[in-house]
Amino acid sequence: MAALAAQQDELTALVAPLDDAGWARPSRCEGWTVSDVVLHLAQTNEMAIGSTQGRFDEVAAALAEGLPPATSVDEGAGLMVARERGRPPAEVRARWQEGANTLRHELSRIEPDRRVQWVAGELSARTLATTRLAETWIHTGDVAVALDHEVVADDRLWHIVRLAWRTLPYAFAQAGHEPAGPVAFALVAPNGDTWHFTPDDPPTTTIEGTALDLCNVA
Repeated sequence: MAALAAQQDELTALVAPLDDAGWARPSRCEGWTVSDVVLHLAQTNEMAIGSTQGRFDEVAAALAEGLPPATSVDEGAGLMVARERGRPPAEVRARWQEGANTLRHELSRIEPDRRVQWVAGELSARTLATTRLAETWIHTGDVAVALDHEVVADDRLWHIVRLAWRTLPYAFAQAGHEPAGPVAFALVAPNGDTWHFTPDDPPTTTIEGTALDLCNVA
C-alpha cells in the first residue's frame, strides 16, 4: 500500500503543473496523449474500486456502455478512453486524484487475502493492489517520456517483479505454451542488491538481469 501511494503521488506530481498543451503532448503509448493515459488510469482505478466494493461488473458495464464488443482487454481499454477523449484536463486530473485516494481507502479497509473480482478472474486484494501499482508505474513512465522527465527506479519494483514471477504460469497459458519447468529470477535491484525469487522445485530456467528491465518487459 505504501508503494502504491508513493507511485500515485509521483504521477500526480508530474501532471499537476501541466497546462492544456502539456496534457495534449503525445505519450509513450502510441496514439495516446498524456491526458489519455491519465484518463485510462482513472477509469481502471474506478474498476478496481468497484472490485473492492463487490460492484466490479456494474462499474465495468457503465464504463463500457454503448461501446462495441472488444476482442481483447487492450482493445476494450482503448475504446473506453476513446469515448471520453477530450475531457477538460482539470476534470481528468480531479478524476484521477479522487479515484487514487478512494482506491487506497477501499484497499486499506479489507483483508489483504480477501478474494475480489478482476478482469481475468478472482484474485486477492493484495494482488489487486500490486496490479494497480504495476499499471500506475508503467504509465508514469509513459507520461514521463512525454514530459522529458527521467523516472528513477526504486524498491517499489520488488512488488512488480514478484507479480511477474508469480503470474508466469498464467502468461504461458495465455500464450498457448507450456513452461519447460520452474523459473527463478536473480535480478539486480535499483540499489545494487540482488533479488532472488526461487520456486520450491529446482528451477530449469533462471532469468538474470536488472529488475528495471524485467519490469519493463513484464
